[in-house]
Amino acid sequence: MISNLRLALCLCVAFAVPAADATPALEPPAEAQRIVTVEPGDTLGGLLGDAGVEAAEAHAAIAALTPVFEPRHLAVGQEVGLRLDAENALIGLEIAPRPGHTIALHRQDEGWAVQEVVTPRLRHLARVDAEVTGGVFAALTRAGLPAPLTHSLIRALSHEVDFQRDLQPGDQVSVAFERLRGPDGDLLGHGQLHYAALSLSGRMLEIWRHAGPDGNVAWYRADGRPLRSGFLRTPLDGARLTSGFGMRRHPILGYSRRHAGLDFAAPTGTPIFAAADGVVASARSERGYGRTVRLRHPGGVETVYAHMSRFTRGLKAGDRVRQGAVIGAVGSTGMSTGPHLHYEIRIAGVPQNPARVALPGGAPLRGRELAAFQDSRRALNEHMASLTASHTEVALAAD
Repeated sequence: MISNLRLALCLCVAFAVPAADATPALEPPAEAQRIVTVEPGDTLGGLLGDAGVEAAEAHAAIAALTPVFEPRHLAVGQEVGLRLDAENALIGLEIAPRPGHTIALHRQDEGWAVQEVVTPRLRHLARVDAEVTGGVFAALTRAGLPAPLTHSLIRALSHEVDFQRDLQPGDQVSVAFERLRGPDGDLLGHGQLHYAALSLSGRMLEIWRHAGPDGNVAWYRADGRPLRSGFLRTPLDGARLTSGFGMRRHPILGYSRRHAGLDFAAPTGTPIFAAADGVVASARSERGYGRTVRLRHPGGVETVYAHMSRFTRGLKAGDRVRQGAVIGAVGSTGMSTGPHLHYEIRIAGVPQNPARVALPGGAPLRGRELAAFQDSRRALNEHMASLTASHTEVALAAD
């Protein structure tokens, strides 16, 4: 099935040396341990077949494993450990679907037994500080914040920060987040973001993550006011502002007229998010705008997303969408000179500047919930105060 399996083969054969006047002891069967690496197109059944395991035996082993681990979830580059006897009969196998989690299958009597081993994960608080040069995403990932956490933070901050206009070279960003380690100190992965601070040309924005008693997680300022407003300022990741709101010379028509929104350049296919909870008013091609989605929101607010390459499959008028839901992808349909999103906010039919319009905010924390938030914020601040250049992590607690 595959031509270049990377095999690590270890033959372990035990010999008993008989005494001169003793009956020779029976030799235990040879056992081979192999580690095979999953390559594109591989399946667990195929890997077992390539190792010489009979089809019926491989099928029985996979059937026993499936309730605990679905073999379809094998990822390219993942390793599978096999234990075989001298006749290539399968004795057992091991798969580590993620760091710190091992699933072992071994022969037991006439069947198979499955064992899961989960290494305790110790949470450590870490912090990165970066100067914004070449964009906040590049600055944070260079400083050591994993890309998925960086995307998550940028998405959260999009409620408050226009990354095209508000951030300037030399601005500072700090983030506190979790690293997950095993008892031996090995890095098993990353946990939650906990804190972020942005210095925006002298203005400081600090936010803390907080989970309420209902389990809902949100970002809050020090006084308990939520970061999240009613609308995203920038409804896509990694975009570059190419045209602002107001009068401009039209790039195709050649004369000046009012630009009713903001243009964000991004590669074709970049996901576009609903800026707020709303109802799909239309998802259709419009003259000049190309493929366009219009969402209705409370208070007579409408958002417009134009020049899409495609709509999210099944999206239609009347559908309710949540903030952050993908409604389509960046394109260059309609009157457009290249792939970009044209984004508008209209109130009572009148276009507003999405970068500056006052948008409603969420309810602040109060009473016991505010007190719980302040307690957790103070505890986190104490942990962060213990982080230094030579002491870059501090232990929190085991999962």
